[in-house]
Amino acid sequence: MNGPAVIPQLTAEQTAGLLTPAAAADALAAALRGGLDPEGCPQRTALPVPGGGELLLMPAASGTYAGVKIAGVAPGNPARGLPRITGSYLLLDGPTLRPLALLDGAALTALRTPAVSALALRHLAPAGRPLRLVLFGSGPQAYGHLEATLAVRELAEVVVVARRPEGAEKLAAHARSLGPAARTGTPEDVAGADLVVCCTTAREPLFDGRLVGPGATVVAVGSHEPEARETDTALVRRAAVYVESRAAALREAGDLLVPEAEGAIGPGHITGTLADLVTGRMPVGGTPGCPQLFKSVGMAWEDLAVAVALFQAAGASSET
Repeated sequence: MNGPAVIPQLTAEQTAGLLTPAAAADALAAALRGGLDPEGCPQRTALPVPGGGELLLMPAASGTYAGVKIAGVAPGNPARGLPRITGSYLLLDGPTLRPLALLDGAALTALRTPAVSALALRHLAPAGRPLRLVLFGSGPQAYGHLEATLAVRELAEVVVVARRPEGAEKLAAHARSLGPAARTGTPEDVAGADLVVCCTTAREPLFDGRLVGPGATVVAVGSHEPEARETDTALVRRAAVYVESRAAALREAGDLLVPEAEGAIGPGHITGTLADLVTGRMPVGGTPGCPQLFKSVGMAWEDLAVAVALFQAAGASSET
């Protein structure tokens, strides 16, 4: 009698370097151009865990693949010297639902989220000149978003704003090693920014949205909870807002739901979606005369698209 099949595992170390954020963004774009509709993506299941953590279940199916991410969010882990995000991704063959691989869930998330932002920036960020980036955060997502932004736009300067001065300086030094000038700064630095990228665990707005210039692009990825937000009502009210999915944003994006609850905006305030931008239904560069805001909550179809790309890259790598 044959024993159970062993599922190939792709660890964080094995997936590192298989895909750049730009290549992962290409995989996301290909999924959208291929007809995938994020509005039909199953919603995330969240289960509170005793001790303050949260267990997330994110299934998706598209084309010839299916998969599910089981992710843990443990806010107390950094104080223990452990990652805040944990978990695994099970990739399946679509027609047979045969397990194909088990991927490190934290590594997948660390690649997927900046790739989504990079795809949005390709379509919304100013082009044709070096840009000034103000980057909020100093954790793994901040590093990933720095690399992703550099993959799609030339940067003249990077200003890092973070709660921990040592973390901000370390990221600024890393940015300098990649080419652009970089320094630490304060929330008021958004006044001169072309790009503002927020990847923090903040639950309250990080900066005064009235300071953001009309030609700037803001990306906010830090939360997927209706009560948490990184941007304020002033910015949301005056910005053209883009999301991954209207349905997901109106369930989970506190950046939009809080202003709506205040009566500052209506549910129709969303300008467009990532699919609108990628497929050309919305113009490149966004809406003129106002800031462009891309609010991401993270979706299961994105995990699947990037997991498939990593699986295929790993297979190609093993053959060479």
